[in-house]
Amino acid sequence: MNAAPFFLGYAAAVGVLAPPALLRSNWPQRSPLLAVAVWFALAASFSVCVALAALHLTTPGAHLHGILYSCRSALGLGPSGGGLLPGLGLAAVGVLVVAHLAGFAEHTVRAYAARARHREILDKVGRRSACSRATVVEHAEPAAYCLPGRRPRIVLSSGAVRLLSGGELDAVVEHERAHIRGRHHLVLAVAHAFARVFPGVPLTRHLQQQVPLLLEMAADDHALRRCPRGALAAAMYTLAAGEAPNGALAAGGRTALVRLRRVLAPAHRAHPALRCAVGTGALITPVLPVLLTCHAGLG
Repeated sequence: MNAAPFFLGYAAAVGVLAPPALLRSNWPQRSPLLAVAVWFALAASFSVCVALAALHLTTPGAHLHGILYSCRSALGLGPSGGGLLPGLGLAAVGVLVVAHLAGFAEHTVRAYAARARHREILDKVGRRSACSRATVVEHAEPAAYCLPGRRPRIVLSSGAVRLLSGGELDAVVEHERAHIRGRHHLVLAVAHAFARVFPGVPLTRHLQQQVPLLLEMAADDHALRRCPRGALAAAMYTLAAGEAPNGALAAGGRTALVRLRRVLAPAHRAHPALRCAVGTGALITPVLPVLLTCHAGLG
């Protein structure tokens, strides 16, 4: 039996059914970075299933261990001696890989250019704050964000400096440092690449919504390890209306109220056994379709 229907069904389950199940769970907000890994594991599994389905659709004679059979046929090494259809299947897999890389590169280059333009403006209008080790710009509205990359910079508006206490400013700066140290801008670029390749899939929509929120929660957790909970909560409330320019990551914005409730009503971290099980599942998920087809003999 050809494995293509199995791969297509598995992709449909991962792309449509898995996201709502993950959204109903409580543990992601308690272990946000682990939840980010799970979202990307689902995305990788979906991409692998689509690629393998294309490979098997073009080699109807594939049998047990059909992945190797399909690749050999596409390269002209199998019993079928190559042909147009197997070659098209391998080409489809190549296009899928290139599309992911191109989406990542496009987002990264655009964000880099936007940050470079913004740094030029900051060099002209900003002033260095010795106490907060950040760049301060004259703006009445309280705002805070960071420009990640090779020359990272944390930016505070004069309104934020005026309204926030010293402890609150420290909490905001620690939040932004977490974004910089964690290379969160690259994580968002990966999510953007997946969205460019598979627009309209429910998994794509939820991944684009959840990954930025979870990264902000992870930055909040980093700040809480160094600053009082009350200071971070007060700063988040003050900065809730603030937005960041293109290519930047902000402490405020649309996710601030959701995160504020989480900070004010903290929950215990997910149990170590649960984190271990979820982490193992995230590692296995991308290759699970291959393992299942080989075990069941569907190839």
